[in-house]
Amino acid sequence: MILALGLFLCVLLGTHGFNTQHSIEPQADFDLEKFTGEWYRLGVADESNTFAMLKHHLKVSKGLLVADASGNVNLTMWTMRPNGCSISVNSYEKTDVPGAFTYFSKRHKIIKDITMVETNYTDYSLVLKYKSMDKEYTQIALYARTPTPTLEVIQKFISFALTLGFSEGAIMVPADIDHCPNLESRSTAEFREEKSAQTTNQSIFGTVSNV
Repeated sequence: MILALGLFLCVLLGTHGFNTQHSIEPQADFDLEKFTGEWYRLGVADESNTFAMLKHHLKVSKGLLVADASGNVNLTMWTMRPNGCSISVNSYEKTDVPGAFTYFSKRHKIIKDITMVETNYTDYSLVLKYKSMDKEYTQIALYARTPTPTLEVIQKFISFALTLGFSEGAIMVPADIDHCPNLESRSTAEFREEKSAQTTNQSIFGTVSNV
């Protein structure tokens, strides 16, 4: 009876049973220079109601991570729209801890943290957003250097998400690839010029890494 009541309250209140016992820290000796460059977003774990409604539209998409001289980074993501390729540029500020960044979420009107949990720099990376573990804010993303990761990398991502308490239905590894134009190296200034030309009300899958 008590268990049934607890489950009912979880549904009623919209909460989720995240595992809060884990202390999530960035990868030791994180090397930002090695981490920069082209990445593909291959998977997302997200318990939010918005993601639940739109997750089946998610595709593998390209991104480019560029660091500035201060150690802050810009992540540019490309997403195919009916009228062409859309671009979103997201800026993250460094903290005193290597591999940990912050940014202001325009969507939620709060400051969120970004943690580079694990990477080997050449193949994959696991990135956690908002490690305080909140259903509407917390998200895990799997990135890889190619759009076709190994099964081992996918399993690592799924296992990590499940360990933190994400439900199976909240974990997406899309098979379709977004066919936006190939990435070209450009300066941070050029990225910011493009950002200013974009509308701020992008679809969640144009800005899924920074909402």
